[in-house]
Amino acid sequence: MDIHRLSLSDVTRRVKSGALNAERVTEAMLERIARLDPELGAYVVVLADRAMERAHGLDDAMARGEAPGPLQGATVALKDLLSTRGIPTTCGTTVLADWRPHEDATVVERLEAAGAIVVGKVKLTEGAYGEHHPSVEPPINPWRANRWTGVSSSGSGVAVAAGLAHGAIGTDTGGSIRFPSAACGLVGIKPTYGRVSRHGVFPLADSLDHVGPMTRTVEDAARMLGVMAGHDPRDATSLDVPVPTYTALLREGLDDVRIGIDWSYVTDDVDVSVVQTVRDALGVLTALGAETVELRLPDHTDLTDNWVITCGADCARAHAATYPARKDEYGPALAGLIETGLAASEEAYERLEQERTRFRAGLDAVLEGVDAMIAPCQPTPIAHAERSPPPDSDTPRQRFIRFTAPFDYSGHPSITLPLDVDSDGLPRAFQLIGRHLDEEGLVGIGSAFERAAGFDYPTLD
Repeated sequence: MDIHRLSLSDVTRRVKSGALNAERVTEAMLERIARLDPELGAYVVVLADRAMERAHGLDDAMARGEAPGPLQGATVALKDLLSTRGIPTTCGTTVLADWRPHEDATVVERLEAAGAIVVGKVKLTEGAYGEHHPSVEPPINPWRANRWTGVSSSGSGVAVAAGLAHGAIGTDTGGSIRFPSAACGLVGIKPTYGRVSRHGVFPLADSLDHVGPMTRTVEDAARMLGVMAGHDPRDATSLDVPVPTYTALLREGLDDVRIGIDWSYVTDDVDVSVVQTVRDALGVLTALGAETVELRLPDHTDLTDNWVITCGADCARAHAATYPARKDEYGPALAGLIETGLAASEEAYERLEQERTRFRAGLDAVLEGVDAMIAPCQPTPIAHAERSPPPDSDTPRQRFIRFTAPFDYSGHPSITLPLDVDSDGLPRAFQLIGRHLDEEGLVGIGSAFERAAGFDYPTLD
């Protein structure tokens, strides 16, 4: 049995039934990491001893009759900006290379309480911004070694796509759940802002950061989100609202679903292959019974063009203890972002906050008439690059984040879904954007789409 090929949900079901145990799962995954990760470079640190000890404890607990958790025995990888007690949390930087937090992030606590086994911490771009620190060798996309891995949650995407973890945690400030999910052929959920606690997650930009799961299937992402979501009094932005049982919302048909599309948004200055991906995905959705509704997205030009001001100002506050005091240890991309933030005026920041409020309200109104809106994740195919925008491209940042950053500002949830594999053997993907706190609707639509599209992973090893 190829344990790495099993979905997270299948692993959990088999461990609960006794067909597998957590120790066997963990041992198999650690062996695979040891064999493949030296080439792929997804992990910062592999926590082999800790993972095996935890697996043994989970098996013993089940043998004593304790109830298994919803993630029982499944292996997960943590983006290395989630605090882990006593374990270095580098945030992709050198300035935090020796930081050993005194407590776990809330997300880590909840994953482990649900029976997940953390096998290691994975790489990210420096400070979760646009480029890896010059001292860090970026992860390699397992689909094609010369293709982009999707910005900051790069290690998370590579680990799951290559079967080095059954699920991983990503964060999204300008697109870093959606970009790597699309580039690596994964399902990624960027939840509603505040749905998942950010306590213990080192920020790129507090007002834009979202934490979410990256997996191979919609059911897996739903299972992880159900564990991660929920109010946390330690996070002032955490929403105190009920959390649905997302795995109970999987569906087969979409007869009562309305999918919105703004054709000018999808087609203007967008590569024809990306437009075709959206058309093909929409074809699958309508074949399942969904109705297409044309709509008009509120203007987001100011937000997209000046996202760097909001992100930079927030980031400067997050790094105040080490920048500029240790400026020489920063890579050029993150240092440049912080400098932009330090130079930004309070008036410019506040204007963008007003634009955020206007856009959010306008999008709420647009989404009232549909169950979700379809859009690309990016305007170009997967690039020959590691950076964003890619260095071999003349794509400006403003164009590149136009399908991602507006929804970080507004806080609306989205789900990234793979469609199929193109003629170059690379995944094609798109996203659905939903109403506030309607992750359950996205899970339902995504699960029906996934079943109909039949996306499958080739042998990546």
